[in-house]
Amino acid sequence: MVLTAHALGPLRILLVEDSPEDAELMSEQILDAGLEARFERVESAGELRQALAGFLPDIVLSDLSMPGFSGDEALRIVRESAPDVPFIFVSGTMGEDNAVEALQKGANDYIIKHQPARLPSAVARAVREARSAVERMRVETELMRAQRLESLSLLAAGLSHDLRNILQPLLIMPDLLKARTQDPQLHHLADVIAECGRRGHEMAESMLSFVRGSRKPSEHIRIDDLFQAVALLLRSSVPDAVTLDVQVQDEGLAVDANSTELQQVLLNLALNAIQAMPDGGRLSLVARHDGQREGVDWMRIAVADEGIGMDADTLSHLFNPFFTTKAEGTGLGLMSCKRIVEGAGGSIQVSSQPGQGSCFELHLPMHDRADRSEPVEQLVALGSGQSILVVDGEATRLSLLGNALSSQGYQLQLASDGPAALRWMQQEAMPALVIADAGSRLLPASQLLGEMAALGYRGPALVLEEAHVEMPADDIPQGIQVHVLRKPLQMQQVFRAVAEALA
Repeated sequence: MVLTAHALGPLRILLVEDSPEDAELMSEQILDAGLEARFERVESAGELRQALAGFLPDIVLSDLSMPGFSGDEALRIVRESAPDVPFIFVSGTMGEDNAVEALQKGANDYIIKHQPARLPSAVARAVREARSAVERMRVETELMRAQRLESLSLLAAGLSHDLRNILQPLLIMPDLLKARTQDPQLHHLADVIAECGRRGHEMAESMLSFVRGSRKPSEHIRIDDLFQAVALLLRSSVPDAVTLDVQVQDEGLAVDANSTELQQVLLNLALNAIQAMPDGGRLSLVARHDGQREGVDWMRIAVADEGIGMDADTLSHLFNPFFTTKAEGTGLGLMSCKRIVEGAGGSIQVSSQPGQGSCFELHLPMHDRADRSEPVEQLVALGSGQSILVVDGEATRLSLLGNALSSQGYQLQLASDGPAALRWMQQEAMPALVIADAGSRLLPASQLLGEMAALGYRGPALVLEEAHVEMPADDIPQGIQVHVLRKPLQMQQVFRAVAEALA
């Protein structure tokens, strides 16, 4: 009988059979039915184990009883070494009781030798069912990974929000400290606190890469400076047997991105490369101009090692979430790297061969090769007693904003939520300016401003928004001029925004 089912492709069929003649007959029956197959015959436990490891069969066909070896023993070995490989007994001595017992022990089917017509269809069915089971398991595993990733994303979003609120004082207080003293040492300590706060906020933002990708480019980074920082951080991690080679082959290379995140990418790739060279070798970080495409200059950053390399299967799963080849790895590092690079408008590629090392290439748009100078901080005019209503559910930020603006000559009224702010406006005079947090859960800024407009407020409003969130224009009530101030807040930025809104 010629099988009409869809092609299974070339099959590797392992025959556990002591009779060469019987093995040849089974092979002919399978080939005559239209199946494409290669065969290997074994008749001992040792040969079976070697074939399972080297021949990698798609299915095992086994006799029940052989001199010095049994089909039951063969089934046990297959289930221990290759549990997903289907197993069919083909025997002339199998009775009904033996057949039922064989199925209970894990065999997929049984065929009587003197009734071989069912053999090809049984082989085809067993292979299809095994492949379907493997595919179903793969899909279920991917679904579980996706669910874990979604849970991790929600956790990262929540932690990022809380961490940014906790770190916010590190950005507001340094300016307040510097305004109250001329001591240069205290000014230096205030700058250190501000820098720690800024980096902490950037790390919290990086956690959101699992939710919304990397942040938009925010800094102009010279690759020379980036490589120097990475080399400094790697200094304590590079073993004596590994040589670190850092090259920037084209002067003036720069990119608009996030410095902390790019450092994270290069450190991750470099540390992976070091672990891939247990016997030592050369770790190279090389940056060069990569030509121009569609009017944009591109650069290429290569992180290469001389380590153990990776096979094609590993490469195909490399950027999948939770895929890792390390015993204690999380499987999130390379996925995070990919999202950071793509968030900067670039791409990441990898090439590798077992025993020949690996090379990760980052292709990034340069945008502008010229140096940029930092803007000069302008003095902000002091207040003259204007009334400001601040509405913020984060108590620490509310208190700091109140103290900071009071020190600049403004009259402050603080409200921890929208209803409290509305009650104050009904009982007191209208403020000259309203500052409201867009992320308030009880009464969002858009709704709060609408209620204030209904009470007759027509002054300006300063809305505090996250960097990745923007209040829709349709939500802005008529008669109120809305100014936006992005978090995290810095006091000079707040003073300037307040002065501009009141002007």
